[in-house]
Amino acid sequence: MTQTYAEKLAARFAGMKYNDLPEASRHAVKRLLLDYLGVAVGGSQSASGKAARAFARDQGGKGQARVIGDNRRVSMTNAAFANAISSHSLELDDIDVLALFHFSPPVYSAALAAAEASGASGRELIAALGAGCEMMERASRAANPSLRNRGYHTTPTTGVFGATVAAGKLLGLKAPRLASALGMAGAQSAGLMEMYGPSMQKRFNPGPAARAGVTAALMAKLGFTGTTLIFEGERGWLQAYSDKRNPTALDEGIDGPYQLCIELKPYSCARPIHNAIDFALEIRAQPGFDASKVSAIRIERHEDWSNYHRNATPATYHEAQVSLPFSMAVAMLEGKALLKQYSERNIRDQEVQRLAGLAKFETVGGLPRGVSVRMTATQSDGWTYTSQVDFPKGSIQNPMTDGELREKFASLAAPVIGAKKCAALADAAMNVEKLANIADLMKLTAVR
Repeated sequence: MTQTYAEKLAARFAGMKYNDLPEASRHAVKRLLLDYLGVAVGGSQSASGKAARAFARDQGGKGQARVIGDNRRVSMTNAAFANAISSHSLELDDIDVLALFHFSPPVYSAALAAAEASGASGRELIAALGAGCEMMERASRAANPSLRNRGYHTTPTTGVFGATVAAGKLLGLKAPRLASALGMAGAQSAGLMEMYGPSMQKRFNPGPAARAGVTAALMAKLGFTGTTLIFEGERGWLQAYSDKRNPTALDEGIDGPYQLCIELKPYSCARPIHNAIDFALEIRAQPGFDASKVSAIRIERHEDWSNYHRNATPATYHEAQVSLPFSMAVAMLEGKALLKQYSERNIRDQEVQRLAGLAKFETVGGLPRGVSVRMTATQSDGWTYTSQVDFPKGSIQNPMTDGELREKFASLAAPVIGAKKCAALADAAMNVEKLANIADLMKLTAVR
């Protein structure tokens, strides 16, 4: 009898062990764990993170898993929900190579909650994280870019499948029950691209996905059955969410190794903006550059992202973090695009506003990647500089070093949990395969 996609995927992931992951994938998963924990600890103290933590505390439940950046343990569903929001609250979380989704908020939040609740080891966690990230990426490749173009937010809509696989493995689901859990994940797949603007809407989206993944796994563990036709069914997920579907991406190469392609973010804004920031940092180093003399900025973008991030007059830092003109301007002036740059002071700064207002966008062909930009800055004295950026800092081709990643982690975590605990958490994350119980990792995320 022919297996459905859910059955094929469940069989692969239920049996996946630590040693089945390529060494490069294991290292990528650990680097992302370090990155996730730093961003989540830092994000837990943001306005959206504080609200999510308060919600988790109010909802409570059996003390199964820790709320990051807090001193409270709650149910694993509430912990997954709050931690996913915290980890998405700073615009510093990871990204896939097409800049369509973030792996860690749904997958890592669900996995860590389930791992702590079940007393899982570090090696079991790594296997679950690798499986969950792979599931999420396979789902995205099967449905995108149509899914995004129809207005669905890829992080939660595909992340719920990754969260389900990761949580299901850590809760001990065998293949038949994991296939059922994927069916229930599809029933909870949700999230819209109507999320830009002054509100916290974007930060919310991965929360329900992480919670739903744990819920689906728990229900399957209790014997609740879900449809195994969730992907290819006549009224299934692919049919509902995508006009141009590629279902074979779900099981392509399913019997062999899978290389995860996870990229990390050095700048505190939406990933498709990073190429423009790299241009701004590059131009600052050029002889003859003077920001005060810049009189025109031409921005040529690939059609995949050309119509996004154009707001040149953000009113809040939430809007500023999804504004290419603002990010470019502040990086051009200050040489950085970190959390401190997305401040009320900079939003009101007249020179930032002037430079941002110069941005003129064009959609062009011939650029090799969806995030590619070709930019030209012209000064009033006739000086002109043009550059094309295809692979921003943090990409597979232009990676952050382990040292740079640890610096980013410390800058976010140390102010919240203290330098000593910060160093211990970083060491534990990068050596997580040696831990007998993930609870030993999670207790280091508590506030001082």
